[in-house]
Amino acid sequence: MAYRRIGRGLAAALLALPPLAGVSADPGDTPQYLPADKTGLVTSAGTGSKVWATVQKSGGLGEIFYPDLGTPSARALSFVVSGPSSAETRLTDERSLSFAQRLSGPSGKWQILLRYATDPNRSTVLVDVEFRAPKGYQLQVVYDPALGNSRGGDTGSVQGDALLAVDGDVASALVASPGFRSTSSSAPGDLVQTGRLSGRHTTLALAFGPSTGAALAGARAGLRRGFDPIARDYAAGWHHYLDGLRRPPSVADRTLWRVSAMILAASEDKTHRGAYVAAPASPWAFGRDDPSGPYHLVWARDLYQIATGLLAAGDRAGAERALDYLFTVQQKPDGSFPQNSRLDGTPVWGGLQLDEVGLPIVLAYQLGRTDAATWAHVRRAADFLIGFEQDGNRAPWSPQDRWENQSGYSPATIAAEIAGLVCAASIAEANGDAAAAARYLAVADRWQAAVKGWTVTTTGPYSAKPYFLRLTKDGKPDQGTTYDIGDSGPSGVDQRRVVDPGFLELARLGVLPAADPVFGDSLRVVDAQLAAGPFWHRASFDGYGEKADGSQWDYPLPADSLITRGRAWPLLNGERGEYLLGAGSARAARAQLAVLASAAGPSRMLPEQVWDQYPPYRPLGTPSTSATPLAWTHAQYLRLAGDLAAGRVVERPAAVADRYSQTSPSPSRS
Repeated sequence: MAYRRIGRGLAAALLALPPLAGVSADPGDTPQYLPADKTGLVTSAGTGSKVWATVQKSGGLGEIFYPDLGTPSARALSFVVSGPSSAETRLTDERSLSFAQRLSGPSGKWQILLRYATDPNRSTVLVDVEFRAPKGYQLQVVYDPALGNSRGGDTGSVQGDALLAVDGDVASALVASPGFRSTSSSAPGDLVQTGRLSGRHTTLALAFGPSTGAALAGARAGLRRGFDPIARDYAAGWHHYLDGLRRPPSVADRTLWRVSAMILAASEDKTHRGAYVAAPASPWAFGRDDPSGPYHLVWARDLYQIATGLLAAGDRAGAERALDYLFTVQQKPDGSFPQNSRLDGTPVWGGLQLDEVGLPIVLAYQLGRTDAATWAHVRRAADFLIGFEQDGNRAPWSPQDRWENQSGYSPATIAAEIAGLVCAASIAEANGDAAAAARYLAVADRWQAAVKGWTVTTTGPYSAKPYFLRLTKDGKPDQGTTYDIGDSGPSGVDQRRVVDPGFLELARLGVLPAADPVFGDSLRVVDAQLAAGPFWHRASFDGYGEKADGSQWDYPLPADSLITRGRAWPLLNGERGEYLLGAGSARAARAQLAVLASAAGPSRMLPEQVWDQYPPYRPLGTPSTSATPLAWTHAQYLRLAGDLAAGRVVERPAAVADRYSQTSPSPSRS
C-alpha cells in the first residue's frame, strides 16, 4: 500500500514545540496540542495496556493517552535531524492498527523509518527507528509530556540513560536500545526532554505508570522483549478481534471496513467500558484546552452512532457495553442525558439535546433489550421526553439540535424523539405496561402528524415546492422568523433560508416513508445550497470549520464576520446513501458509499470534514484539519456498507416503520 505524501515539513510542525535541548520553557506559555488530522491511532486490542498513541501527519506521534482515553499524557514524540522534511504514513497490515512512517530530508539526503506498536501487557508505546543518513548526521528524539491531562506541571529528570517525568500520580519513562548518547530535560513546567540516538537502528520505549519507578520498569520490560515480538503480539490481538466480526461485505473497501471496525473498538476506554470517545484529537482552538477538549468526551448521540456501527460490523458485545454505559453511567436521575460527559459520566457541557434522549431508547430496542432493568431506564427517558418543558416550550422543541448551536423544532431531533417513544412503547408492552405504551404512542402519533407543519415551509425562497428547514424557532415554517447562525455566521437570518439534510433521519428511522415527495423536493434544495462536489456542507451559513485562509477555527467568533467556513462532512454521504437505499435506489446508495470511502487517506483514517470549493482551494474531498479519525464517520461507513449487504436499512426500527409506513401526512400548522 502506498505511503501518504505530506507536504508540510517536520521542522515546520516542530515550531509549535517549546525550546529544545536544555533551554527552559516558559511555564506560562502553554502550547496547543498538535493538529487534529491524525494519520493513525495505535493501541492494543485488549485491556491490559491502557495507552493510546496518535500518529501525527507531520511525522512522529502526537497526543498519547494514559491511563484512559480522556487523558492525554503526552503532547508529542518527534524526531529532529536538520532542515525541512516530509512525512508519509502507511498502514502495514490491513487487519491491525499497525502503522509505519517514512520521514525524508531535502532531496532524500536522509530518511527515518518508523514503526509503532503498544505492548499488549503494559502501558508502553514502542517505536522501531531506522535512520538512514550519510556519516555525520545525528538524530534526536524530542519528547513533550503533558502528564495527567495538564501541560504545565511536569517535572523531569535523567536517571542513567532514562528520561523520567512525573506530575502527581502519573509518570513516564523514555528509554532506548541502544541507549541514548546524550539527554536533556528542561526546567519544570511545560517540560521538554530530548535524547540523541546512538546508532542507525534504535528501539524506543515510552512507558507510563503511577510512579517513575513503575513507568521505568514497563519501559525496560518492553526493551528486553524487543520491538518485533511485541509488534507481532500487538497485531495478533487485532487479528483476533476481527476474526470475531462479520466478513467485510463485497460492496465495501475491505481494508477501510476493517480499519473502521478497529477504529471504533480503539475509541472505547479500557477502564470505563462502553465509553467511546468522539475522536482522539483536539482540533483547532480546542487544542489549547487544558484539560483537553470536547472530542475526548462521550456524547450520547455519537455513542449511538458508534454502537450501530459496531452492530453492523458484528461487534454486538461492544454495542451492548455502549448501551449499558448510556443507561447506568450517563443517564441522569430525571431520565435525560448530558450533552456530553467525562468517561466516568460526569457532565461537562450544560446543554440538552433531545435526540440524545431518544436515540438511546432506539438502541435498546434494536438490541432487543426488554428486561426489567433496561425498561426502567427506557421509561425514565421516555417520560422525560413527553414531559419536557423549558421557558414555555415543550418537546419536541429542543434546546439544542444535533449540530449543537441552535434551539427549535428540528426534523432530525423530532425523528429521534418519535422513534424513541415508539420503541419505548414496544419495550413497555414487553414488560406488561400497556398504559405507558399507550401514552407514548399517543404523543408519538401526534408529533408524527405535526412534524411537517413544524418544519416544512411552503413560502421559502429556494423552491416553489415545500421543503424541510434545518429547524424553526417557533414551529411556524412559513413565517420569516429570524435567528443568529453563530460560529461567525450571519445574524438575523430568515429561518426559511437555513437548510440542512438532517430531515433524512425521518426516513431512516421510519417516521415518514422515503417516498414522501417532500424528501425529493427538499433534497433538490439541499443539493443547490449545500453541495460541495460529491459532498455536502452540514447546514446553510455554517461557520464550524477553518478560517477562509485555511487557518484554524477559533473563538471568539463575532457575528456577521464570516471569518470561518464549515467544510464538507463525509458522514452526510452515508446518511444520503441510507435514504437512497430506503427509497429503492441501491445503485445510487453504493455510489455514496464510494464517495464516503474516497475521503479516507491511504492510512484509511476518515475525517470529520474535507476541503470544499471555498478558499484556500485545497484538493476537494481531502481531509481538512478537523478531527481525524472521527468515530461517527467510521461508524457511518460500516452502517451503510452493512445496509447495502442486507439490501435494506437495518437500523430502521421495525416498530416505527410498521406504524408509519403507510402514512404521509400533508403539511399542517398544528
